[in-house]
Amino acid sequence: MSVLVDSSVWIHYFRGTPDKWTGSGRDLDELIDENLISTNDLILAELLPALIHRRQRKLISLLKAITRPHMQIDWEELVQMQAACLRDGINKIGLPDLIIAQHAIQHDLELFTLDSHFKRLSRHVPLRLR
Repeated sequence: MSVLVDSSVWIHYFRGTPDKWTGSGRDLDELIDENLISTNDLILAELLPALIHRRQRKLISLLKAITRPHMQIDWEELVQMQAACLRDGINKIGLPDLIIAQHAIQHDLELFTLDSHFKRLSRHVPLRLR
């Protein structure tokens, strides 16, 4: 089963803080070694500008080589997801995170994230978290 790795995990991984990038008993290195990770264009758009600025060409190339399932944005579904969050008093989940959640759900991917608001979101949508 493939795992969509959120930018929050990648940032801690690049900083070398392993306690932050271990989830469900398997760390990111294991998932990478077993070729179980995926990404999407939105996550790359969050990560790549800083890496480009730092001239991390090899790392950029490696990230771009990760499997990227096609993103199909369903705007109506995003509106419904945001409405469900607002009904529950969750008003700090931005559109990028809703798109990431939608992408994980569409492709039956587990989401590996450090952002706690995804846990609250998972009460309203069939989002599986690592």
